[in-house]
Amino acid sequence: MAAFELLRSMRPQQWTKNLVVFAALIFSMNLTQTDLLVRTTVGFLVFCGLSGFVYVLNDLKDRDKDRVHPKKSLRPIASGRLSVTNAVIGLAVLLAGGLTVAAWLGQGFLLTSVAFVLLNALYSFVLRSKVLLDVIAISTGFVLRALAGAEVLIGAGTDVRISPWLLLCTFFLSLFLGLGKRRHELKSVSHEHRRVLRAYSVELVDRLTTVTVAITVLCYSIYTIWPDTVENFGTEALVYTVPFVFFGLTRYLYLVTEEDKGGDPSEMLLTDRSISTTVVLWVLVVVWIVYGG
Repeated sequence: MAAFELLRSMRPQQWTKNLVVFAALIFSMNLTQTDLLVRTTVGFLVFCGLSGFVYVLNDLKDRDKDRVHPKKSLRPIASGRLSVTNAVIGLAVLLAGGLTVAAWLGQGFLLTSVAFVLLNALYSFVLRSKVLLDVIAISTGFVLRALAGAEVLIGAGTDVRISPWLLLCTFFLSLFLGLGKRRHELKSVSHEHRRVLRAYSVELVDRLTTVTVAITVLCYSIYTIWPDTVENFGTEALVYTVPFVFFGLTRYLYLVTEEDKGGDPSEMLLTDRSISTTVVLWVLVVVWIVYGG
């Protein structure tokens, strides 16, 4: 029972965020290399475990405050279904196990994993209450995931470089999603439960969201036609995937601003048919261009 409640506290529904780890494998044209695919999958699982560690740590820290929240009071630690002792033991196992496997994948991957844990711990205890720094910290976590995917391949002796334009795209995309979540919280969450929301306004978030979605599309567009990208893939056809990115982002922007959604980007990815279909089509077209086109 304790193991099941620990798993629930690890938020497995949020693990789709760690799929960013596969970006380096796909864009380095190594998706068909079985050994590298296995290593990247292991890296993905490591980050699922480390992400779970962060969620459990956060729930443990906020357990008293969560008990008076209408929804968070149902979480395993806040509700008492997972004891503090078992949660602490789970934290130790997740951290030790995750970093041990990370070390097996290479020194670079280990260092990136440690940086990810430290950044998220800093977020939980300090940055989550700092306006703008809170969403910037979350976005940096996605960049670390992307770098970790490259370090998996480097640890196997593969010469891999991630385009800075792709890293910038990752950063601003996650910043865009984070701002969308903040907007939803402004509309639906009491500011007593999230004090940082007092420093935000819907108008400010809307302006920042518009800027970040534009920068994201711009960075991705430049990446597709950048000389290194064209030389690496031997084609300029990747630019034709830009409309998928534009539609997906503007569809999300519409849901956030016009329908007051966006509380959980991972859930919207799975439940909004337009977004999920666009993501699937984008992946298929990218794979076809990179590997078969």
